[in-house]
Order: sequence, then structure tokens, then C-alpha cells
Amino acid sequence: MAQQLHVELVAVEEKVWSGEAEMVVARTTEGELGVLPGHAPLLGQLAEPGQVRIKLPGGEQVTYDVDGGFLSVSAEGVTVLAESATPASAAQSR
Repeated sequence: MAQQLHVELVAVEEKVWSGEAEMVVARTTEGELGVLPGHAPLLGQLAEPGQVRIKLPGGEQVTYDVDGGFLSVSAEGVTVLAESATPASAAQSR
């Protein structure tokens, strides 16, 4: 089985999504960032407005529109702390 990331997407008032993923893609103030298992630890500021794409095992993808916040990568996985996070419509997903 391929390595996976544990991902937590948290908005100010609630945990929005939690689970295992193959990859996380987010736009930061430094540019678009893709995170795979084994990625070096980092802390990035999310671009506004932004989008977080979570690629699930099996090829499915979930996408959230986010406003503000940070992305943290550690040995334990990826945590996205956003001011707000809402599911993106299929038309907006890339």
C-alpha cells in the first residue's frame, strides 16, 4: 500500500475534514504547494482567496475554498487552519 498523509482541515469554529490522503495541494502566498508523504516540515500562509485540494486514495479528490489561515506540514501529517472553509462547487474545481 502506498504511503498516505493524515490530513486535518480545520476552520475557526469546526473541524471540516479529516482523513487519509495521497496528496494535498494548496495555494500559499509563496505559490502553489503540493505535499506528498515524507515532505519536509514547513509552515505556509494560505493565499486569499485560496483553495485546498485533497487527493484521496483511489483517485477521488475533495476541494475546499478557504479564506485566510495556514498550512502546517509535520511528521504527523498536514494541518490546514483556515478562517473559513467551504466545499468548492464542481465547476470551480480544477
